Amino acid sequence: MPNGTMSVDALMQAMGRRASRAARALAMASSETKTRALEAMAYAVEASVAEILSGNDGDVADAQAAGMSAAMIDRLRLDAGRVAGIASSLRAIAALPDPVGAVADEWTRPNGLQIRRVRTPIGVIGVIYESRPNVTADAGALCLKAGNAVILRGGSDSRRSSAAIHRALQAGLDAAGLPRDAIQLVPTADRAAVGAMLTGLGGAIDVIVPRGGRSLVERVQRDARVPVFAHLEGLCHLYVDGAADLAMARAIAVNAKMRRTGICGAAETLLIDEAVASTHLAPILDDLAAAGCEIRGSEAVRALYPAARPATDEDFRTEYLDAILSVALVPGIEGAIAHIERYSSHHTEAVVTQDEAVADRFFRSVDSAILLHNASTQFADGGEFGFGGEIGIATGKMHARGPVGVEQLTTFNYRVSGSGQTRP
Repeated sequence: MPNGTMSVDALMQAMGRRASRAARALAMASSETKTRALEAMAYAVEASVAEILSGNDGDVADAQAAGMSAAMIDRLRLDAGRVAGIASSLRAIAALPDPVGAVADEWTRPNGLQIRRVRTPIGVIGVIYESRPNVTADAGALCLKAGNAVILRGGSDSRRSSAAIHRALQAGLDAAGLPRDAIQLVPTADRAAVGAMLTGLGGAIDVIVPRGGRSLVERVQRDARVPVFAHLEGLCHLYVDGAADLAMARAIAVNAKMRRTGICGAAETLLIDEAVASTHLAPILDDLAAAGCEIRGSEAVRALYPAARPATDEDFRTEYLDAILSVALVPGIEGAIAHIERYSSHHTEAVVTQDEAVADRFFRSVDSAILLHNASTQFADGGEFGFGGEIGIATGKMHARGPVGVEQLTTFNYRVSGSGQTRP
C-alpha cells in the first residue's frame, strides 16, 4: 500500500484536504508571486533535462516491451527539444494576463447599484491523464495561473517522466514561497486512486479533467460525482470543397494527418467534393501515401483511386491516432455537413475552400468545438491559440469548450456596490 500502511482511499482523502488548504492560499496569491513560480518552474525543467530524459527513456522502454503502438509511444516520448518546449510553455503561461480578478463585464442599474462580474478561481482541479508527460507541466502551470490547486493522476506508462517534471514544478513553488500542495502528483498507479478522485474526495475536488483514451474518458463521464471537462475522442474531419485551391488542399491534408498522427487534432477522415474528384482526389491521396499514410476509401473513392483499401462504416467512426485515413466523396458542402454530423465527435473540423459563402455555411452548420477555414486541424491546440498551453480540449457545451486554458479554469462571482439602497 502507498505510504506504508495507508490505504489508497486514505491517501487520496489526505491529498484532497491538502489541496483544499493550498487552494485557499493560491486564491490570495498575487499575480507577481504566481509569475515568479512559473518562471522558476521553467528554469527547474531546463536544469532537470538529464533527469527528465532518463526517466522518459525508462518509460519508453517499458512501453515498447509492452507492445504499445508507435503512435502512442510518440505521445509518450520526450527529447531535448520537447523538454525545451515544456519550459517554453511554462514561460508562455507565466506571461499571460492573470485571469483572477479580471472584470468580465460591469454595468450600473437605474437605482445606482454598480454590478461587476469578476473572474475567480474554481478551487481544486483533478486531472486524470495517460501517456503524455508534458500534461504534468501544462496542467500544473495552467491551474496555478488561474489560482487553482491541482491533483494530477498520470498514467503508469509515464510515471517516471511525470515524476521528474513534477519535482521541477515543486521547485518552482518553493522558490516563490507557495505551498507544495498546490500541485500534487498521485504517487500510486493503483486504479482505486482514480475512483477516489471521481467521488470528489469529500468535496475537495471541484472539477475533473480527463485526458486520455475513450475508455478512460467514458469511465470518468459515467462515474464522476463532480463536473467534468471532457471529450471522448478527436474524430476530426477535413473537407476539400469544389472551390478549394489544389496546392493548398494538398499541403493542408498532409499536415492535418501526418504532422503528428497521435494527437487529438489529427485528421481522421478526408472528405472531397465529388465535383472535383477527377482533379483533386489522386494528387491529394498520392501526397498522403508518399508520406506513409494508409488510405481507406469508400467505393466511389476506390473507383478513382484503386490503391486505397476498402473503408467500412466502422472506419468512419474510428479515431486511428495512426498513419491511417478514411476518405469519402460527398456532394458538396451539404454532403460534407451531413457526413460530419453523422460521424463527428464534435472536436475539430476544417474546410478548404476559396468560396467565402461555403466557409460561412460550414461555420454556421457544423456543431464542433473548433472549426477551421483553410488551415490544418493540427492547430487545435491551446498553445497555438495563444493560451500558453492547454489542459485539454473540451467538446461539451457547458462552461468550457475547445482548448481549456487559464480563462476556462476560472469561474466568476457578481460584486454589487451600492450607496445604501434598499429593495422596495
